[in-house]
Amino acid sequence: MKLKLTSLYQICLALLITLTACASPTDQKQTRPGKPIVIATTTIVSDVVKQIGVDKIELTTLLPSGVDPHAFVPTPQDVAKISAAAIIFANGAGLEAFLDPLLESAGAKNKVTYVSEGIQLLQANPGYNEADHTDEHTGYDPHTWTDPNNVLIWTSNIAQKLSTIDPQNADFYQTNAQAYSQQLKELDSWVRKQVSQIPQAHRLIVTDHLLFAYFADEYGFTQVGALIPGYSTMSEPSAQDIAALEDEVQKLGVKAIFVGKSINPSLAERVAQDTGAHLVFIYTGSLSEPGGEADSYLAYIRYDVTAIVNALK
Repeated sequence: MKLKLTSLYQICLALLITLTACASPTDQKQTRPGKPIVIATTTIVSDVVKQIGVDKIELTTLLPSGVDPHAFVPTPQDVAKISAAAIIFANGAGLEAFLDPLLESAGAKNKVTYVSEGIQLLQANPGYNEADHTDEHTGYDPHTWTDPNNVLIWTSNIAQKLSTIDPQNADFYQTNAQAYSQQLKELDSWVRKQVSQIPQAHRLIVTDHLLFAYFADEYGFTQVGALIPGYSTMSEPSAQDIAALEDEVQKLGVKAIFVGKSINPSLAERVAQDTGAHLVFIYTGSLSEPGGEADSYLAYIRYDVTAIVNALK
């Protein structure tokens, strides 16, 4: 059934591409000459691309603010954007499950740069068995951006690709990448200082889904578990999963459960009530709206780390 649905999805996308191609020029987005048309999948990827490309690129973000990348479904307009783009920046590592059929139908696989390329991917924790919790991912945590040191690798990958497709502005991209890398290093130092306020015994993280492998590994936390026992919010917890997590939370004295602002909190509220843990809302797969409290990657990390430290110290 899954294969049939995938084939049907690809056929629909192909038809949408044909219809888009037939649209009149006035229906297409007008772009100033000379600027590469660049697409970023998520708001987080887009913000990092923007820091490097600035006004030398025409940047569009595929997913709006507040949209869970695990649950995103492309529209006909998204097909048109993919078809028109010179380059597509995606997180990769299995995050954008929607992207492969979209790219295949649009004939755009050669346009994609996965910004997480070169990062050593991690599993959620040594005891986690992905085979027991099948979802669309590869067995590794795709949320590479939770460690700013990984975004240093993103920055290098983005600058290199932009320099390749737009060599006349290569120096501009490289200069911006160096400046942003310095900000990321300063952010890493700030995170370490904040985390030092939390006693080691309290550095226990429970989340709505498994997303903090890189953060935990870099800053000395233990990712105890998650309400949804997988790397995607589309996974389904069983009653046994929830009971086992509640036992672990109570046994270890976990102080807080961290829930993404784009996630339905009802299950988390129940577990918090059962265990006495506090419920703390953070940003996970998306930035806030422009002008909001986490409208850039740097602000996103600062917001989440502040929330984590305040809950656990």
